[in-house]
Amino acid sequence: MKKGGKHSMKQEMQHTEKFLKGLTSLTGLPYKKLQQYVKTNNPFNILEHPHIMEPNEKQLEKIGLLNEFIASYNILKVYEKDDKIILNSSTASGQYFLALLGGMKDKERFMVSFLDSGNNIIETKIMSEGSIGQAPVYPREILKYALACDCNSIILAHNHPGGSQNFSMEDKALTQRIVDIFQPLGIKVLDHIIVAGTIYTSMAEKGLLPNQCKDAANYDAIILDGASVKEKQSRFQYTR
Repeated sequence: MKKGGKHSMKQEMQHTEKFLKGLTSLTGLPYKKLQQYVKTNNPFNILEHPHIMEPNEKQLEKIGLLNEFIASYNILKVYEKDDKIILNSSTASGQYFLALLGGMKDKERFMVSFLDSGNNIIETKIMSEGSIGQAPVYPREILKYALACDCNSIILAHNHPGGSQNFSMEDKALTQRIVDIFQPLGIKVLDHIIVAGTIYTSMAEKGLLPNQCKDAANYDAIILDGASVKEKQSRFQYTR
């Protein structure tokens, strides 16, 4: 038992070393600095929170490209497994959007999956993208695509660059706004997924998903703010 544990630890150290060497080669981050960091921290933090390594602009750009590559690879693996992706549970939806949005720290992206009657994905579209707190979502655009593909239901998803796993007031307001528009048309809003780093949170799973209309349809844009409370306080202090 102990031998197995030592062997497993040795393998982990070898893979970590390969990971760090690859990261240095691809991004230019100093190997010794990476080695020092992983002695007491999770190596994945380097990709998820690149600023902890104090990278220069070029290194940060390369880390961003690497994260984009990993996200694309993950989603292609999902498609390789099955031509049709079925989002019939919060777990399936969470894992799907985690592959698309996981690790994204420098921008906020809002996506929608349009589903048929069997919860198969007809299409997934990026509906908005921008810097933190600067990604307005236009409900009218979501409705336009939903009607064009004749979907039965939709799933909303976006990332929180600040790392918060909680639904903000803006998140809840947008979800209610979408329900107000889509429910009278017979199109269900099945879930709203938040991705924060390598973790996802489901609004349906948390029991926070609105199940009925509250107000008349409102097509005005709404800006989602995925900044953490700390970042918001910092932003407020800066602008005072």
